[in-house]
Amino acid sequence: MDEQKPESQMSEMSQTPRRGVARHIPLLVILAVAAVGFFALGDYLTFETLRDNRESLLAWRDSNYWTMALAFVAIYIVIVAFSLPGAAVASMTGGFLFGLFAGTVFNVVAATIGASAIFLAARWGLGESLTAKLESSEGTVKKLKDGLRENEISVLFLLRLVPVVPFFVANLVPALVGVKFRNFLITTALGIIPGGIVYTWIGVGLGGVFDRGETPDVSLLWEPFVIGPILGLCVLAALPILIKSLRGQRGN
Repeated sequence: MDEQKPESQMSEMSQTPRRGVARHIPLLVILAVAAVGFFALGDYLTFETLRDNRESLLAWRDSNYWTMALAFVAIYIVIVAFSLPGAAVASMTGGFLFGLFAGTVFNVVAATIGASAIFLAARWGLGESLTAKLESSEGTVKKLKDGLRENEISVLFLLRLVPVVPFFVANLVPALVGVKFRNFLITTALGIIPGGIVYTWIGVGLGGVFDRGETPDVSLLWEPFVIGPILGLCVLAALPILIKSLRGQRGN
C-alpha cells in the first residue's frame, strides 16, 4: 500500500497552482482595464472636455486647492497605471490648473507612481518566470542580459528620455527583464522630468489657446530648443555604455 503524503505537503501542492495563477491577476487587471478604457474613455479624456469644464475646474481649484491637487494626482495615477488614453491631456491639465512648478511636480509624482504600479504588476506576474529563464540562459541571450545589468541605469534613462519610446513600453519591459525596482524608480522619476516640463509648460498656456478657439500644439516638443537639450541628455545617458564598450574592445 502506498504511503499517504503528509497533509501539509498535499496542501502545499494544491496551493502552488493557485499562487501561480494569482500572481498574474494584477497585470491581467491592468491589461483588461486598459483595453476597456481605450474604447470607453477615448472621447472623454480630451482637450474638448477640459475646455468645456475649465471654469468649474478653476473655481473648484480656487476654493479647494489641495483637494483638487490630490484628486488630480489620483486620477493621473489611474490613467498611467492602467495605460488609459489621455496621459498627454492630463499632463497639460496639470500646467493649466497648477502652473509650471506645481504642475510639473504633480505630473512627475503621479506618473512615477503609476509607472511603478505597472512595473510591480508585471514583475509579480510574467516578470518572475521570464527573469528566471533569463538567469539560466546562455549564449547571445546571456550576453544581452549581462550587458543590460552592467548598464542598467543608462539604459533605463534612455528609455525615459528618447521621445519615441512609448511610456507603457518603458514601464513594462524593465519589469520583464528583471531590472532592480530601485533603479527603475529613480530613473523614472528623474528621466520623465524634461518631457514633463514641456507638457506642463504647454498646459500653462491652454487658457489663451481655448479663448482663441484653437487646439494645443504639442509639436513644441520637436522644436530645436526643446528637443536639442533632451537629445543631449540622451547622449549623456548613453555615454557610459559607449565608454565601457570602447574599453572592452581595447581589452580584447
